Order: sequence, then structure tokens, then C-alpha cells
Amino acid sequence: MALMALASDLPALWNDPAASVETRKRILRAAIKEIIVTVEIRRLQLVLHWQGGDHTRLEVLKNRSGQNRYKTDVATEQLVRELARLLPDHSIAPVLNRLGIRSARGQTWTQLRVRNFRGAHHIPVYREGERAERRELVLHEAAIRLDVSKMTVVRLIRDGLLPAKQVCPGAPYVIREDDLARPTIRQAIARGHPISADPRQKTLSLQ
Repeated sequence: MALMALASDLPALWNDPAASVETRKRILRAAIKEIIVTVEIRRLQLVLHWQGGDHTRLEVLKNRSGQNRYKTDVATEQLVRELARLLPDHSIAPVLNRLGIRSARGQTWTQLRVRNFRGAHHIPVYREGERAERRELVLHEAAIRLDVSKMTVVRLIRDGLLPAKQVCPGAPYVIREDDLARPTIRQAIARGHPISADPRQKTLSLQ
């Protein structure tokens, strides 16, 4: 009786977390008599003949050349595209992992996976010096220019005195070099606001 009940509720059996790949294969072999495939230019026409005489027609679009069934969402592609203008591959991987983003296959990111992803999506590799050509600085570079600590620069940004962009949480702050010359920045530093460097303080910032 239990077996008959399962047969009447095939989706429950198929989606059971305990069902292995081999179990699902056995279900298909038991339920489907044959599959007839007609190949067309851009699609596949399938006819599934079930045990018992019923049949189902399906239409499946063919993958384009170079495509596979594993796809990463558009937001991830755009994020990697933005990060690749700021960071090399080995620095992009930990940013994606901290955000909890996974690859199309559900894997964590490594330098190699980022490199392969860029190649598949035609994203140029980060080139040393390109930020300087755009007159853009990251946190530690701005701190050196201003002769203050990185935490001081962060405080300037958070207080709205120093404009900065951040592609996503965990990505570097990007600061325009020209904005460091703002009179309000020098005035704030001269007044001792925001906080100045303290040799006893440490930062976990990787920027």
C-alpha cells in the first residue's frame, strides 16, 4: 500500500531530500517507456512515452555555441565587472565570498574561478595603474596623500566630508584624487576631526 501511495504522488518521491541521483534514475526508467527527440535548428522537440500509454510533448531551446546549463545571474556579472576595474582576481574572490555569492555551480570563489568567469563574460583583467590614470584612489592611498590614518579617512567619508564610492560592502572605497584638495578636508584634519591615528589601534581593513 505504501508503494502504491508513492506511485500516486510521484513529485513527493522525486523531491524527497533522501532521494539520490541513482534513485531518480530508477524512477525515470520505471515511469518512462521511451523518449523520442526531433532535432531542429534552434530547439529540440521531445515526446515522452510513459508506461501505460500516455505521452507528453516538450520543447527545449538548444544552448548557443559556448553556452552551458550553468549560468550566473546578471547582478553577479555586473558586480565582477565593476570590481575588475579596481582589484586583481585574487582580491575579487574574497569580496564575493564575504558577500555570500556563489558561482553558477554553487561553489565559493577562487582566483582561478574569477579569472575563468571574466574570460567567459569578456571582462578585462585589472591592470596595475589604471586607477591612477582615472585619478582614483583607494583607502590606504588617500591616507598616504593626506598623511593620516586609514580610520581617519573612513571617518571623513562617513561624516560626509569626503565623497567616496563603494561598489558593494567589502569592496574598496574609491576616492577621486581631486576631492582630497577640498578645503573642508584640510580644515577637518587641522581641527583634529575626525579622529587621528592612535598607534595602539589596529584595523582589519583589507583595502
